[in-house]
Amino acid sequence: MRVADMNWMQVEQQLQRDDRCVLPIASIEQHAQLSLATDALLAERVAVEAAEPLGLPVFPVLNYGFTPSFAAYPGTVSISLTTLLAVVRDLVGSLHGQGFRRIVVVNGHGGNSAVGSLLQELTATLPGLQTKFHNWWNAPRTWAHVQGLDADSAHASWMENLPWTRLAGVVAPGGRKPRVDYRLYALQDPVGARALAGDGNFGGSWQRSDADVLRLWEIAVAETRELIEGPWRTAD
Repeated sequence: MRVADMNWMQVEQQLQRDDRCVLPIASIEQHAQLSLATDALLAERVAVEAAEPLGLPVFPVLNYGFTPSFAAYPGTVSISLTTLLAVVRDLVGSLHGQGFRRIVVVNGHGGNSAVGSLLQELTATLPGLQTKFHNWWNAPRTWAHVQGLDADSAHASWMENLPWTRLAGVVAPGGRKPRVDYRLYALQDPVGARALAGDGNFGGSWQRSDADVLRLWEIAVAETRELIEGPWRTAD
């Protein structure tokens, strides 16, 4: 259930039944021919579709993340790692203060990986808190499906080219792109990173059939739902 479709009284009633909730986090950044909000669209949607049958609340996605290497691509917005961690700390602390004890953070952006370590710290310090950090796109079965179809698949390739991340009137190229050399990419400033990555696809086919991408999505939703369901530590 989207929290946007609930009022506070409904959330209070839900908390009396279940102390789980889902918090998606993401980024606004270049995705080649796809929407700049691709990470946010995918993180929130996979969270909502996974949690809906369980009747659990999903909070609005945290749109902004840590993505300094894409700064030379107009429309990309990066916040500092310090800011990202401070915001997530406050969000989780606020949810914990209201009674949520099992919180799943569904992440849509690789640059946010430090949040996983922060959640470990919060779990160790906030009474009764349990957290899970879930990179939806590289969970085991989801990533195995991606690799089985295209081993070079990477950022802004077909694996993020879903009907709801495409833009009207914009068509991704056909064919495949060689994978970006990550060792060389890691040495670049934003201008150099853009020169190396070109349109922003980091490797693999720009597009595949809807059958392929929707099957990927089906696996990702199911895998996310299983994580939300459990197992969880026995309540303190």
